Amino acid sequence: MTQSPRYAFPFILTNQSQKEITHNEAIARIDLLLHLHIESSVLAAPPEEPQNGQAWIVAAGASGAWAGHENKIAQWLDGGWVFVPPVTGMRAWLADRLFDTIYDGTFWRSGDVWADRFTIWGQQVVGPRQSAIADPLGGEIIDAEARATLGQILSMLRTHGLIGN
Repeated sequence: MTQSPRYAFPFILTNQSQKEITHNEAIARIDLLLHLHIESSVLAAPPEEPQNGQAWIVAAGASGAWAGHENKIAQWLDGGWVFVPPVTGMRAWLADRLFDTIYDGTFWRSGDVWADRFTIWGQQVVGPRQSAIADPLGGEIIDAEARATLGQILSMLRTHGLIGN
């Protein structure tokens, strides 16, 4: 095996000459992938003046130097582009959007939250989905039906943690 199985870090081979090149390549890849910071995930063409070390997720319809590298991480390093394929479960910070994105094995997903509950500062604000509230039935005692329906709505909002008791 000449590369690590997950991130393809190059291994130094026995009796390899110029081992520093392989070592430096591995260190550069670690520098990129450790706490991955992405400038943007919406560009399909390389920016005109990238700074050394900056990285982007290549958007669909890639062109120019990025052609054929959709969904890969493109890093400008020492005057050229380095492309790293993402690994399922990889998480990256999107600097232009100020939130994370996660690679699901096919696409980078942003904005989706998968959780059993949603908590802000220790307070649950959304929990598992509850059963639907029945529509009020038209009839003679509208006020009583409206109050019962409003009571159910308030109960569900409390159950979900959206309002206090």
